Amino acid sequence: MKDEPRSHPFRDSVEDIAAAKRIPDTPQTRAPAYRLAFTDRDFMTREELRPVRLQLELLKPQLIMDERGIESTVVLFGGARIPAPDHRTEARTETLAGLSRYYDEARRFARLMTERSLESYGRENVIVTGGGPGVMEAGNRGADDAGGQSIGLNIVLPHEQAPNAFVTPDLSFNFHYFAIRKMHFLMRARAICVFPGGFGTMDEMFESLTLIQTKRMKAIPFLLFGRDWWETVVNWSHLAEAGVISPEDLSLFTMVETAEEAIAVIDGWVEPH
Repeated sequence: MKDEPRSHPFRDSVEDIAAAKRIPDTPQTRAPAYRLAFTDRDFMTREELRPVRLQLELLKPQLIMDERGIESTVVLFGGARIPAPDHRTEARTETLAGLSRYYDEARRFARLMTERSLESYGRENVIVTGGGPGVMEAGNRGADDAGGQSIGLNIVLPHEQAPNAFVTPDLSFNFHYFAIRKMHFLMRARAICVFPGGFGTMDEMFESLTLIQTKRMKAIPFLLFGRDWWETVVNWSHLAEAGVISPEDLSLFTMVETAEEAIAVIDGWVEPH
C-alpha cells in the first residue's frame, strides 16, 4: 500500500505499534487487555468481531486494486483439476484428460484479452481468476504470456492450497469469507467466462447468472466454453420447459468453443434494455 501523507495532526497507528514494542515488561503490559485492539489477534478473531473482519476483507483488495488503477476485469471460472496438455497423462480420468484442451483455450483467451488490456496500461479488462491450479492457472498464465498483470482471488481451504505461479504477486489475495471473495469477482467484471469444472465452478456460474437474472447485477457478456460439456451436465431446455426459469433466461449466456468466438461475442455485445 502507498505511504500517504498524514492528513491529520495525530500520531498514526504505525508509530504506536513501534512504541508498544519498547514499553517496560510488567504484569500490566503483558496482560491481554493492554494490547492495542487492532494488533490483538485474540480480540480480532472473536465471534463478535465478524462484521469487522468482513468489512476488512472487502476493503483490503478494493483499496489495493484502486491504487493499481484497475477499472475493469474479465472473470475466468473453471475447474481446478483440469490439467495442462503436457500433464494430461496424470489426469485421474480420460474425460478429465480430454478437458485439457480448455486449459489451452483459457490460456489463449487470457493472453488475447491481456494484450488488449495493455493498450489501457493494464487498467481495463484485467484477467481475474480464483488463483489456483487448472483453468485458473491457465488464465493467469495467459496474462503472463502477454506480459501483463492478472489477479488471483484465493480462499483458505482445509487442504493445502496456494496461489499459482502466474498470478501477479501484488494482486494475489487470500480470503476467509467465500461471500466477500465472490463480490470481488464481480465488482469490476466486464465479462464472465466459465469453463468446465466441478462444484465450485457451478456455484460461481449459477450465482452470477442469478444476479443477472434478478437484475441485482447488470447484464454483461456471459460465456460458457464447451457446448457439449454444458449441455451434458445441465439440461438447460428442460429447465425452461418445466417453467422453473423463463425461456428468455437462456439468452443470458452464450456458448462458445474458442477464444476467438468469445472475443467476438464481447466485441459485439449490446447491453439489453
